[in-house]
Amino acid sequence: MRILVTGGAGFIGSHLIEKLLQEKHYVISVDNYYTGNPVNTALFKNNENFEFIRHDVNFPLYIEVDGIYNLACPASPIHYQKDPVQTLKTSVQGSINLLGLAKRTGAKILQASTSEIYGDPKINPQVEEYWGNVNPIGPRSCYDEGKRVAETLFFDYHRQHGLDIRVARIFNTFGPRMSFNDGRVVSNFIYQALHDKDITIYGTGEQTRSFCYVDDLVDGLIKLFNQDSVYQPINLGNPEPISMNRLAQEVIELTNSKSKIVNLELPIDDPKDRKPDIEKAKSILNWKPLVTRQEGIQKTIEDFKKRLA
Repeated sequence: MRILVTGGAGFIGSHLIEKLLQEKHYVISVDNYYTGNPVNTALFKNNENFEFIRHDVNFPLYIEVDGIYNLACPASPIHYQKDPVQTLKTSVQGSINLLGLAKRTGAKILQASTSEIYGDPKINPQVEEYWGNVNPIGPRSCYDEGKRVAETLFFDYHRQHGLDIRVARIFNTFGPRMSFNDGRVVSNFIYQALHDKDITIYGTGEQTRSFCYVDDLVDGLIKLFNQDSVYQPINLGNPEPISMNRLAQEVIELTNSKSKIVNLELPIDDPKDRKPDIEKAKSILNWKPLVTRQEGIQKTIEDFKKRLA
């Protein structure tokens, strides 16, 4: 297939492209490098089945493709809150442009949605039927509500125009090629631990997250894309929760760090618990994460060491 990956210079996007190229697809990567890393696209520059276009999805794109993975949007709080209007536009206007492209070309299109659409959830684990608990005017709402509107657009284009859509709700993902300064908890902890700096935990540290290794996540995205007629959102993530305090201790132990843990004020609307219910992914896609958190963290530490060197 001839496949477009928007946000292809990003952390998850680059791993997705790598897997698609291994499967012998022709891949066109689009990114404006707002948060993407040119090093990630340079990995494939000698592959004859890879093409890169520097482009902002807020403007229409006129190319011929068979499939689209839409990963275009800043995903870490530091980056998506830096320019909240642009973040919202990328989710909404970007989706409109890419859905228009899919409509014109007849391409199948997958939206990389997020667990953030559940907000600060009042149920745990989160099932796809849960409508969420989102503050529509808070500092995180540019991302949360933008992704919620994007899902609305995808399902309306499916109902109104018959588009072949897929929607993946991605929970916390980590692995090699994460940016050192993206503000996500795993990259923060590893970077701080490798430099023997204080590990910063927001709030009491008893809030929980569930972390999925990037190879597992990419496998889930491709399985969802390839599965016929999945016209419902699908959670993709690791259902094993861990507190921030315990995660910090794990990273300190795995890096043999001298870091100490310090607590800072909890950001506004920061969710207390994140844990995906993945029963639909198991039954519909025959997918579940295979890499343990400890294995994934160790691989990520080695990648950080190599790049820092």
